[in-house]
Amino acid sequence: MNLDPIKFSPGAYLAPAVDWLNVNFHPFFNAVTKLIEAVLSGIETALLYPPPYVTIVAAVLLAAFFVSVRVSIVTGVALAFCLLAGFWTASMQTLALVTVAVIISVSIAFPLGILASRYRKFEAAIRPVLDIMQTVPPWVYLIPAVMIFSLGRVPAIIATIVYGIPPMLRLTTLAFNQVPKDLLELGQATGASPRSILFKIEIPSATPTLLVGLNQCILLSLAMVVLAGLVGAGGLGAEVTRGLTRMEMGLGLRAGLSIVAVAILLDRLSRGALQRSQAPRRAAA
Repeated sequence: MNLDPIKFSPGAYLAPAVDWLNVNFHPFFNAVTKLIEAVLSGIETALLYPPPYVTIVAAVLLAAFFVSVRVSIVTGVALAFCLLAGFWTASMQTLALVTVAVIISVSIAFPLGILASRYRKFEAAIRPVLDIMQTVPPWVYLIPAVMIFSLGRVPAIIATIVYGIPPMLRLTTLAFNQVPKDLLELGQATGASPRSILFKIEIPSATPTLLVGLNQCILLSLAMVVLAGLVGAGGLGAEVTRGLTRMEMGLGLRAGLSIVAVAILLDRLSRGALQRSQAPRRAAA
């Protein structure tokens, strides 16, 4: 009598599905790969072509002009640390990877979050999907991405986007659900259009929670980019992996602190830019 337990193997079903996608959608995946590589290469070239000191000075001046003096100081310190740590090229590669991943993640999650706040059935439908996406270990996302896009930066970007969408989507939904009803009723009573209500009432009121979502998206994307160093994505993730495999604590620590510097830089820049863009609207309201 066979008493072996029944085993369920998702790979027996997922592997043929991935093979089918590779066969039937190869031109699409190839186009996505070329597009992402072109964007990443363009950003990396813009960051690495000038000498590091020129890039740092330009970033500080732009941050002071468009955001604030305090953010410009943080920008200068973060970039200077990456340079002095000896990881300027790797830091700029990581900065490009995270920037592209966060922009795409927010572009997908923000409108979906607004829809989820408007339609309860849609929110109920995507909630289990988001639960699964946030429960699955992050490195698992690299497996199907590598099987479809092979090794390199593209699977790292795809996996990072998938990992960064859930927190931004959840907090966007929460932010719009927390907008005071009396403000919405006031806007409707004055005859404001839905577009005006969205941009002049809802988004300014939801900005604090949206900033938290953006912060979480940036931090999770950075964590994923580090793991993506295992699949040849380059950047600081590759340096952390190299320090781990060689058992060089100094190398791993310097790379880890450089990742912290990049995280602080992106957080302060995004937070300051969003707050400054919302200031005139709040003053006008």
